[in-house]
Amino acid sequence: MINRILDFSNSPAHLHARGGTLEIKLPENITHSIAFEDIATVVVSHPQVTISQSALARLSAAGAVLVITNEKFMPVAMTMPIESHWYQADRFVRQAALAEPKKKRIWQQIVREKIANQSKVLISERGSDFGLLPMSKTVNSGDTTNVEARAARAYWSKLFNDKTFFRSNEDDPRNGLLNYGYAVLRASVARAISASGLHPSFGLHHVNKLNAFPLADDLMEPFRPLVDAQVLKICKDTSIPLDLQPKTKQALLEILASRFDSAGETRTLFDVLGRMAQSLARIILEKQTKFEIGLNSPFPVLEEN
Repeated sequence: MINRILDFSNSPAHLHARGGTLEIKLPENITHSIAFEDIATVVVSHPQVTISQSALARLSAAGAVLVITNEKFMPVAMTMPIESHWYQADRFVRQAALAEPKKKRIWQQIVREKIANQSKVLISERGSDFGLLPMSKTVNSGDTTNVEARAARAYWSKLFNDKTFFRSNEDDPRNGLLNYGYAVLRASVARAISASGLHPSFGLHHVNKLNAFPLADDLMEPFRPLVDAQVLKICKDTSIPLDLQPKTKQALLEILASRFDSAGETRTLFDVLGRMAQSLARIILEKQTKFEIGLNSPFPVLEEN
């Protein structure tokens, strides 16, 4: 399994199934074929992309996730498999019944890891963590004192070394890059959740009647700094445009295809996410007590030539 991420944002395309492959028809009679089992995520934002029912069914059966974004590359819809694990129904029941104290302890660890990874990005880029690492150690069960929000205010004010930067500014191209990267990361986490036999609608902390994937939003938090660091890297490279052109998106997706240090081993991000979801499943099944995120650093391992 290759875990490819396919992006259809810049030109019309028609996707349909042909045997065990996804056949992609592009303008000027250009055709590509990719095995369904090699596809992890499909991102669609171009208004003239069509997908056959057979392609959707085969993508879902292969465990792939489809992400639909709007013109600002914000995710507005996502599909994922509903039958990806032999014991899924039993796990759904157990997941829904997970005790609140366990949820709060897991959320505590998630927030601590997120802030710790944010601090590592700041140290790498600005030479200081600006107090985030000590702050991460003060997160209590359930983060009832909202350390995450306080850390976020300090983090975003320093990350780009730009006092005019705000995440709410839709006109800032850096936010477009972050949104796109987060959308694909969210889909990757949702895919790992489904593969572990869990359901993304049963969140640990995030709760929203309009959000069908709160668990994906929970589990992706420690991994957001990976996208942040990659956006910083793109911003410093004058050869890469800041609007979401093919070259820019390719640079963003590089981080999701990279390998990372995990428990002393070098693993793909998809592998790390899968192991994290499986760790949560084992806690739900009461076969494990410690939640393992498995990411030692938000920076990819440099491969030797």
